[in-house]
Amino acid sequence: MDTYENPGMPEPVEQPTPKKTNKVLKTLVAALLIIALVAGGCCATALLVNEYWEEKLEESNELTLYAFQSLNNQIKDLEQQIKDNSFTGNGNSVSGTPNAGQDGGLTPGQVYAQNVKAVVAISNQATTNIYGQITETASSGSGFIISEDGYVVTNYHVAEGATKLTVILHDSTEYVAKLVGYDAGNDVALLKVEATGLPYVKLGSSKDLIVGDQVVAIGNPLGQLTNSLTVGYVSALERGINTGGAKINMIQTDAAINSGNSGGPLFNMKGEAVGITTAKYSGTSNSGATIEGISFAIPFDDVLKKITDLMEYGYLRGAYLGITVSDDESGQGAKVREVSAGYCAEKAGMQAGDVIQSLGGYPVTCMNDLGRALEHFSAGDTIQVQVLRNGKQVVLELTLDERPKMTNTDASEPTDPSAPQEESANPVPQNGTMEDWWNYFFGNEN
Repeated sequence: MDTYENPGMPEPVEQPTPKKTNKVLKTLVAALLIIALVAGGCCATALLVNEYWEEKLEESNELTLYAFQSLNNQIKDLEQQIKDNSFTGNGNSVSGTPNAGQDGGLTPGQVYAQNVKAVVAISNQATTNIYGQITETASSGSGFIISEDGYVVTNYHVAEGATKLTVILHDSTEYVAKLVGYDAGNDVALLKVEATGLPYVKLGSSKDLIVGDQVVAIGNPLGQLTNSLTVGYVSALERGINTGGAKINMIQTDAAINSGNSGGPLFNMKGEAVGITTAKYSGTSNSGATIEGISFAIPFDDVLKKITDLMEYGYLRGAYLGITVSDDESGQGAKVREVSAGYCAEKAGMQAGDVIQSLGGYPVTCMNDLGRALEHFSAGDTIQVQVLRNGKQVVLELTLDERPKMTNTDASEPTDPSAPQEESANPVPQNGTMEDWWNYFFGNEN
C-alpha cells in the first residue's frame, strides 16, 4: 500500500511542561483582590446610603418647616379671632376674665388680701308691727365700700325697714349709717357713713364675665363668720330670678353664699367687684330633689347707673316712660297696664293694652328687658318704641322724661313714699323652709 505524505504539515513539536506557581503567592494575591473588592463595595454602599439619608433628612426638614409654618399660621389666626371677639362677641377674651394665676389673674388669697378691709358687716335694727304688737328685730348682712368717703353698697332687703343701720368694718370699728336711697325693684341700696380715708373696692364690669370664669365672694355668713372667703365659678348668666315679687337678672355661681352674705361683693380674679351677692338656695325642692351649689349675685353693670345717681343726686334720675307694665301672658313683650298722665308715653300715644316689643332698638320680651333697655338711655333722648296693638305693629317716637325725684322706686311707675305700701307677695324668707326659699327664687308653682 502506498503511503501519502503531506509535505505542507510540520513535524509535531513537544510542548514544554509548565512550571508550578507558588500557592502562597496565589492566596495572597487573591486575598488582596478580595479586600480591594470589599472595600470598594463598602465605599459604594456607604455613598449610596449617605445619599439616601441626606434625601430623607432634606424631606424631613421640609416637612418640619411646613408644620411649623402651619402651626404659626394657626396661632396667628387664633390671635386674630381673639382680637375680633369672634368667640364671645361681647368684648371678652376666650376665657373671659382671667382665672387664678392666668393672664395677670390674682389668686383667691390675693383677691382677699386686696379687698377684705373694704368689705363690711351690716346690722339692721327694725321695729315691726304684728297684729298690733310692736316688736324689735335685728338682722345682719354684708356690704362693701365703694369710695374713701364712706359710700357703702348692699342689698335693699338688708336695709329694708331699718330704724337703725350699723356698718362694722374689718377692724371692728362701727359707724351708724344713713340710707341714701334704694331701688327695691333691683334689690340694691346705698348707705353712707361719716368717715374719710376708708379702703374701698375697685369696680369692674359684669359684662366681661362668661360661664366658667372663677369668682370670689367675701362676706358675713350667718351674721357671725365675718370676713369669710368662698370661691367658685360662674355657672350661668342672665338668670331671671324672682325676688320679692320682682324678677331680677342674676349671675349664677357655685361659690357658697349663705344668710348674712347678702349685699356683699362678688369679685372676678382681677380683684374687681362685678356683682352683689344676694342669696343661696340649697336643701330640697318641692319635688324632693336635693339642691346644692346654686347661688346668685346681681350683675354690677345693671345697677351701676342707679348707684351713681344716688351718689350724685340722692335719687334715681334715669330715663322714664310713665307707664305701669307687666309680663305679657303670651310672652310677646312687656304689656302696658296703665299710662300715667303728663309723661312721654302718653304724649306719644301709648295706650293701656299695648305690648312693648322693642325700645330704642333693644328687643323686649318681658318687663325685665324693658327696664334693662331703659338703662341705655338718659332723660331727653328721643327714641322709637315698637308696640303690638290689636295684632298690628305700631311704632311710636318719644322723648324720654327724667324719673321723678324719689329714692324709693321700681322700674314701672312713681310711688308716693308716704303712701301705705303693699306687703310683698313674695317676701324674703326669715329662717324659712326650703319650700319658702324655692318659692322666693323661682315662684310658687302651685
